Amino acid sequence: MSVTATEPVVARNLRVQTPTMNVSSILLWGFAATVALTTVLLAGQAFGLTRIDMPFIVGTMFTPHRDRAKVVGFAAHLINGWLFAIVYALYFESLHLATWWLGGLVGVAQGVVILVALLPLLPGVHPRMVSDSRGPDPTRLLEPPGFLAANYGRNTPFITLGAHAVYGVIIGAFYLLK
Repeated sequence: MSVTATEPVVARNLRVQTPTMNVSSILLWGFAATVALTTVLLAGQAFGLTRIDMPFIVGTMFTPHRDRAKVVGFAAHLINGWLFAIVYALYFESLHLATWWLGGLVGVAQGVVILVALLPLLPGVHPRMVSDSRGPDPTRLLEPPGFLAANYGRNTPFITLGAHAVYGVIIGAFYLLK
């Protein structure tokens, strides 16, 4: 068996396969899914079901100006949504399966990780958020989310999980496998 110079080889009969993804599909549906996720979170806040405002929380990591923080935070949240959409696409491509229910399951799993691990760690890196062990001062104005983000209301975990499920369902339902 001859091997060409352009063919990556790990062993004599094994080829390295790099996962491919449909970039235009993930850009479109990652954007749509992130807008939907953010809309569900903000609608939950507007209807009084939760007090969490993720674009605002993310934005205040970059600027102390409250109005500007919402714009900066939305842009950062959108970029994060696109990055996570790439991870979803790679996962779907590796399984050779993209469905609404698989996307919803991955979205719920992502929401659980965010609620259980990431949000409770946020006070450690957020310059304007108090922690459970350190009270407010003039530069720390945001309440810490706490476990399951329960400090922002009892319904916050459900709204967050639902929003991430919607995100996953949109990507799973509409992402076109390559």
